[in-house]
Amino acid sequence: MQPEKKLFTFDEIKQKLVNYCVYQDRCHAEVEQKMREFVLIPEAKEEIILYLLKENYLNEERFTRSYIRGKFYIKNWGKTKIKIHLKQKGITEKLITKCFDEIDNGDYLSIIKKIYENYFSKQKGLREYHKKSKTIKYLLSRGFEYENILQVIEN
Repeated sequence: MQPEKKLFTFDEIKQKLVNYCVYQDRCHAEVEQKMREFVLIPEAKEEIILYLLKENYLNEERFTRSYIRGKFYIKNWGKTKIKIHLKQKGITEKLITKCFDEIDNGDYLSIIKKIYENYFSKQKGLREYHKKSKTIKYLLSRGFEYENILQVIEN
């Protein structure tokens, strides 16, 4: 049995969603997910979404740019992994591609190099080519492209 949903007025719900968007950038899917916690008629949901968009609390491009920066510069994810996660959040391919200019190409390659050297040095008791292939697999799992990994290794 589901727990009873607490009832709020329309304005209280609207304020809660404004606070939710102010705390950190959100995408439409996250806001709609949050709205499911409240008992709302479709017209009210639509009105709240329009309000959030009009007042710039909800901005898909800003969310995408901040998501890309965070996942790359803080979590050191590659573009492939970032793109997959953004698509799962309902962000369009076109917007994702447009926003990838948030990542400086020099930074991108230097992060690959840093992760490669760090992971490679931790591999003990393996032949050189095993260490190299394990490290490449690791970088691929972090979402970096094979071409970029090879470019870093060969330089």
